[in-house]
Amino acid sequence: MDAVTLVSQLGGFLYTIGSFVLVLSVIVFVHEYGHYIVGRWSGIHPEVFSLGFGPVIFSRVDRRGTRWQLALFPLGGFVKFLGDSDAASGRDAAAIQAAQTDPARLRKTMHGAPLWARAATVAAGPVFNFILAIVIFTSVNFSQGQMRDPLAVGEVKSLPQEFTLVSGDVIQSVAGIPAPDFSDSGAWATFEAAVPVQEVLDYVVLRDGVTVSATGPYLLPSIVTGVAPRSAASDAGLRVGDVITGINGAKIVAFNQLKEKVETADGAPLDLEVWNAGEIRAVTLIPRRTDEPTADGGFETNWRIGVAGGLAFDPARDRISPLEAAEYGVAQFWRMITTSLSGLKHMITGQISTCNLSGPVAIAETAGTMASQGTTNLIWLIAALSTGIGLLNLFPVPVLDGGHLVFFAYEAVTGRAPNDRAMQLLMSVGLALILGLMLFSISNDLLFC
Repeated sequence: MDAVTLVSQLGGFLYTIGSFVLVLSVIVFVHEYGHYIVGRWSGIHPEVFSLGFGPVIFSRVDRRGTRWQLALFPLGGFVKFLGDSDAASGRDAAAIQAAQTDPARLRKTMHGAPLWARAATVAAGPVFNFILAIVIFTSVNFSQGQMRDPLAVGEVKSLPQEFTLVSGDVIQSVAGIPAPDFSDSGAWATFEAAVPVQEVLDYVVLRDGVTVSATGPYLLPSIVTGVAPRSAASDAGLRVGDVITGINGAKIVAFNQLKEKVETADGAPLDLEVWNAGEIRAVTLIPRRTDEPTADGGFETNWRIGVAGGLAFDPARDRISPLEAAEYGVAQFWRMITTSLSGLKHMITGQISTCNLSGPVAIAETAGTMASQGTTNLIWLIAALSTGIGLLNLFPVPVLDGGHLVFFAYEAVTGRAPNDRAMQLLMSVGLALILGLMLFSISNDLLFC
């Protein structure tokens, strides 16, 4: 291995690690800040706010007496409240006993506060993760806007052929077939199926208020608009903007042709001819079995190489109102929640592979890949992971926030908290479950199952 290759690989590794730390730090900070601020508002004193675990790199104490610290290992964080014995909010019996003689001080402890204050403080972490996700989805929708209807050309993508279609053209017809409203998904699907699969097609467009003829590409060419992390395409070096012009010696034009070739290969290696900015290169990859959510809430398994397609041009977009953006954002968030729960259910019942469970190694690689594809993709990943981490923390497992909420529910029903020995036992069991899950997910990452 020469020095240039070594430096390049080292740079890529550091970029991946940096992206991972950035993504995780944002999510952890928001989660822990939720605990911190709601606890403070509820009258519970936060003693330590830590971003990361292990040896402390930096710390300072604010005017309220909270120590803010940055620790060496950025794989999580915690808020330690008055009366906590550890980062998992274990009960410090000595501190609680010492505070018994001072009701005001006892009220400031996590274990001496009213039930509502403790429950609100614990629930705030996942809730803040959800709020972060919705805010990001809403912001992205607002900044990108909504595709103009009727469909108009924003910018024609780089393709092997030459065209006279230009930015601003409003599509009237393609190959003599009238274009329907883009918002009518059924009519648009019928229109796409009717358009002949050719490299160059005759368009009729509205340009500066005048109807003119133009030449343009096939609407859905075999161009790569996205590459999935840890996929066959990513490993083979495919990148956004690549145009796949041939598979196993056969010429292709449409993305559906690419999809069909991949699905019918049944896992056999594929030799691709790839065009990008006038350069042609050969790429060989092997499709992988992938579990994908369906519209009815289930899953289906298909052969995939991990690329996304799209229109031959970026559609022109119109601005939308903040309210519309928020509606789309909430819908995206909720779809992610339901898909995650459905995926977990299907893994437990054995209907899809447990290989879908990713650990820190896969998340780090995903962060690096998404960061390389643009800031918007990285921000979207933060929203997706924030949703997942918030949901995971609500599971009724001791050590997690959901486990604490179950203890609080028990206390609300029975009028007393679980005894200390039972709590310690359950917390140990919960910790063992979480560590086991983490080891299993890491094994999935390393074995690349």
